[in-house]
Amino acid sequence: MDDMRSRQVIIAGAGIAGLTAALAFAEHGYPVQVFEQAQRMDAVGAGLQLSPNATHILRQLGVLDRLLPTAVRPEAVVLKDAATLRELARVPLGQTAEARWRAPYLVAHRADLQAVLMARVAELPNIHLTTGARVASIAIGTHGVTVSVEIDGKTIEVEGSLLVGADGVWSSVRARVDSTRGAASPRSRFSGELAWRTTVAVDSAAGQAFAAIGAVDCVTTFLHPGFHMVAYPVSKGDAFNLVAFTRGERIAEGWSGHADPGILAAAMRGTAPGLVKLVEMAGPWLTWPLHTVEQKQPWTTPNGIALIGDAAHAMTPFAAQGAAMAIEDAATLAGSFAAFPADPARGLLVWENLRRPRVAKVARRGALNHLAWHAAGPVAIARNLFLKIRSPEKLAMDLDWLYGWQQTNYTAASTG
Repeated sequence: MDDMRSRQVIIAGAGIAGLTAALAFAEHGYPVQVFEQAQRMDAVGAGLQLSPNATHILRQLGVLDRLLPTAVRPEAVVLKDAATLRELARVPLGQTAEARWRAPYLVAHRADLQAVLMARVAELPNIHLTTGARVASIAIGTHGVTVSVEIDGKTIEVEGSLLVGADGVWSSVRARVDSTRGAASPRSRFSGELAWRTTVAVDSAAGQAFAAIGAVDCVTTFLHPGFHMVAYPVSKGDAFNLVAFTRGERIAEGWSGHADPGILAAAMRGTAPGLVKLVEMAGPWLTWPLHTVEQKQPWTTPNGIALIGDAAHAMTPFAAQGAAMAIEDAATLAGSFAAFPADPARGLLVWENLRRPRVAKVARRGALNHLAWHAAGPVAIARNLFLKIRSPEKLAMDLDWLYGWQQTNYTAASTG
C-alpha cells in the first residue's frame, strides 16, 4: 500500500460513534473513509443526555458550539417519587456542571447532534462519507485490512491501517473480531426491558401536563417499583423528551416498534394521577426493546480491527451514558492509535485495556440506578432516607469519577 492508504482509517457506521471517530482520527492527521449502510442519514431515537465527559470531547472536535443553540442546559437532575410526586433528591447542573467538571451538561435531540457532527465532517477534506454502502467482507493482512464494500450493486475494495466497527448493537464487524480472537460471536441479547419514547411540544396539552408535575428546566426522573420515567427539554426548549422503562417481552429485532400500551399502564399502577394523565396524553409511544452485548467479548484484533460504542458494549441506558461512552470510545481510540504509529497493535491493546474498566464501571452504575429506581418496600424507604440526608453537593461529588473524566496520556499509561 502507498503511504496514504497505509494510514487510512475505515469506519463502518455513521452514527454518533462513527462520526465522532471520523473527526477524532482526522484531528490526528489520518485520512478517513466512513461507510454507512443506510441510504439516508435519518437519526434514530429521540432525546439524549450529554454529560461533561462527552461535551468536553465535542468541544475539542469543534462540534460543541454548533450544538449549543439547539441543546438545553438543564439546571439539575431531579428524582421524584412517582406515587406522591415528592422530590427525593436534586443534583445541581447548569453553571455548576461547567465549574465543577469543566464542560456543560446538555440534553438534546439525537437528530441535532447528528446534524452538527455531519456538518463538521463535511468540512474536513480528509474525511469521505459514503451512504448506501455495506461492508461485505474483511481481509486481514500483515500491514492492515482490506474491506470489500457493496455500493449500488457494485463491490469496491478499500485498504487501510484500521477498520473501526461503529455499526451498532447488531454489528457485522463484531463477528470478525470474535473469530480472529478465537471467541464465539455473541448476538445482541434482549435485556427484558422496554423503553417507551415520545416527544411532546411544550405548548401542547401533554407538555402542560408535564409542566404541572415536573421541573421543566431539569432532567426529571420519576421512580416507581414497576417502571421509571425520565423527562427533559430538547430542541431549544420547545419540546419535552419522555422515556419510560418497563419490563416486557421482546417485540422486534430492531430499534423501534409498537407494543401494547397496556404494559405501560399496568406498570404504573399506584402512581400519581397527574403522571397517569401525562402518559395518557403524551401518546402514541414508540417502543424500543433494549438490547445489550456481552462486554467480555474482544473489542480489538492485533492486526487492525476495533469495535466502539454499541458494537463493543451496548448497555442499558440507566446511567444515561450510551452516547457519552460512544464519544469517549471514539476519541480515546484515535488518541491511543495515534500514540503508537510504529506499533498499531500496541495502540489497540493499550486502548482496550484502559477502556474496559471504565465501561464496566459505568455499566455497574447503570445497574445500581435501575435497582434503586425500582425499589419497593423497605428498600425504597432506605433509598429515600439516604437521598434525604445526602446533600446536593455530595450527590454531585459522587459523580466526579463519571462526569469529571479526562483523556489519558496513552504513552505514559502503556509504561505505567
